[in-house]
Amino acid sequence: MDFSSFLTSLVTSFLIFVVLMLLFAWLSRKEGNSVVYYPNRILKGLDPPVSGTRNPFAWIQEAMSSTEQDVISLSGFDTAVYFVFLSTVFGILVLSGVVLLALLLPVAVTDNNVKVTAATTSNGTFNEFDKLSIGNVKEKSPRLWAFMIATYWVSFVTYYLLWKAYTHVSKLRADALMSPPLKPEQYAVIVRDIPPVPEGLTRKEQVDSYFKAIYPDTFYRSMVVTDNKVVNKIWKELEGYKKKLARAEAIYAQSKTTGKPGGVRPTNKTGFLGLFGKKVDSIEYYNEKINELIPKLESEQKVTLREKQQAAALVFFTSRVTAASAAQTLHAQIVNDWTVVDAPEPRQILWANLPIKFFQRQVRQYVVYAIVALTIVFYMIPIGLISAFTTLEQLKKLLPFLKPVVNIAAIKTVLEAYLPQIALIVFLALLPKLLLFLSKAEGIPSLSHVVRASSGKYFYFTVLNVFIGVTVGGTLFSTFKTIQKNPPSYIITLLANSLPGNATFFLTFVALKFFVGYGLELSRIVPLIIYHLKRKYLCKTEAELKAAWFPGELGYGTRVPGDMLIVTIVLCYSVIAPLILPFGAAYFGLGWLILRNQALKVYVPAYESYGKMWPHMFIRILAALILYQVTMLGYFGVKKFYYAPFVIPLIILSFIFGFVCSKKFYRSFHDTALEVVCRELKEVPNMELVFRSFIPQSLGSEKFDDDQFEDALSQVSRTTSLV
Repeated sequence: MDFSSFLTSLVTSFLIFVVLMLLFAWLSRKEGNSVVYYPNRILKGLDPPVSGTRNPFAWIQEAMSSTEQDVISLSGFDTAVYFVFLSTVFGILVLSGVVLLALLLPVAVTDNNVKVTAATTSNGTFNEFDKLSIGNVKEKSPRLWAFMIATYWVSFVTYYLLWKAYTHVSKLRADALMSPPLKPEQYAVIVRDIPPVPEGLTRKEQVDSYFKAIYPDTFYRSMVVTDNKVVNKIWKELEGYKKKLARAEAIYAQSKTTGKPGGVRPTNKTGFLGLFGKKVDSIEYYNEKINELIPKLESEQKVTLREKQQAAALVFFTSRVTAASAAQTLHAQIVNDWTVVDAPEPRQILWANLPIKFFQRQVRQYVVYAIVALTIVFYMIPIGLISAFTTLEQLKKLLPFLKPVVNIAAIKTVLEAYLPQIALIVFLALLPKLLLFLSKAEGIPSLSHVVRASSGKYFYFTVLNVFIGVTVGGTLFSTFKTIQKNPPSYIITLLANSLPGNATFFLTFVALKFFVGYGLELSRIVPLIIYHLKRKYLCKTEAELKAAWFPGELGYGTRVPGDMLIVTIVLCYSVIAPLILPFGAAYFGLGWLILRNQALKVYVPAYESYGKMWPHMFIRILAALILYQVTMLGYFGVKKFYYAPFVIPLIILSFIFGFVCSKKFYRSFHDTALEVVCRELKEVPNMELVFRSFIPQSLGSEKFDDDQFEDALSQVSRTTSLV
């Protein structure tokens, strides 16, 4: 990429961001758009800002002046922890940049290695940039000591800020678990791997007798897991007809105001997708279907509760301390019997995974890991192809007929500026759903745990395929003939040199991500267009209208790995090409500002795990740091710097730092500390409501007696707690 293409990419990305920000300032002031730009406030019962009289840039001041408690009250503790992550990385990059830019740029620019060799940071095509990087420093030069010192500085800044952040998040989690609102999950545990039922007992009696014997004073009740595939199907069908009936009635009521005084009753066909079959009156037809399904559902509920019990249960205690102790205790001598873990929120539980046996879970986990590993390996092929084929030189070689078009100056500049980055971003968008599905297949019991697991897979996938795959892939494709003619030792040198050879690609990749990505995030153009289209042509009821504008969650499963990729890229290039640091700092600084606004006004959390994502964030930042240190060790070796082994103590120190932090902090995130839950709450818990908050919607019925619910559990949890 030449200098003009780099500037084109940077300037146009910035202009797109400015346009999107101005669009946000204009569109968010219009009254009809408030549900798109302030849904979180509306759902919390808070009024959106007054339209028309509002300063279009007031959101910046509001985001910057907001406190951590504001974020917690409006968007939950998990969101507050995410902002700790953003501010920590921002601090690392700013403190690193202040020293590295001042120290390394003068050292690099006053050398003249670019004139001597073509193996520069950008393969000799971007000399203006090369002169500001380590590529301009000669081999064996004493100037490399400055880059060694910089490597140590970045590492120690990262250690300090990560330790500080871990301490803060640990306190934040403790405060969250001690906070006044009663949390039903703190009184429950999940029990899996229940042994076969002894003769003469029911599953319910087996579970009750086992836990009454161990916890005679605090045991409350148990709820046995049942197989609810059939009952869930009937319940979903019933709910679907209820929605269709509400829609038909709304259409009928609207027809009375626009047509005949008596209105026009809506009709539909009973065949496939309402396109074929007999034509019927919609209101009468849906009422008939509902009346048919209600007794069918009630009958299936009774069958499910009595005959479809499985080897898992929820057990409830009257004491939070007992529940926390039970989740951390070995209950049976055989590890695959009576496995007890803490219960997540009712809305989080993946009921279908609870009955999966211990060894089956182990096998599933290894199979999923193998599938992910194979996916990473095979994805490296198309990622490498993208890296190779999206460069103009490779396109000319592979597709000669494009030469006349590609050689036009304006088209060439635009293609070089955007083609590789956009191709990579689009390609990566295909992954998250696959990884989420694979994580669920492991047998994980809660939604937040699945998100953390898929986030980890996505992170390693992006680092291995995007960072390493693009870096190595582009070089291998472009120098394949050279490798054939040279001995195998050349490959090692080639791979060591390939990282700085892609500096400008990643620099523009980061710029595109934060300017265009955050511009689209702030402006919410796509959700706005979809909402207005649905409102005009599809929505007939209040429920449909709310579903059209409901914003969803922040999306940690894809957002955090995307951020981690940027952390990895910026850290690994921080010493090699220090100019990337301002771009990395801008990404996280701008992200903090814009996502702060979105967290306070837009997104609604789908669950609350009280900061359990943080240890995963921490370990991946540390992994990025270790990869950076290994990279610098290899690059100093390529530069034939005799003191390159001085980086090895840093790598060892990083592993020691990670070990110490894990031993000191991690246990309190995996388990709930007893000193936290021993605090007395102001309100006395209503244990019956705690119990009922876990009863699924598909098994809920006012006609059933209380005792009939004792054996109930399902694959669908309640979306709101009754506590």
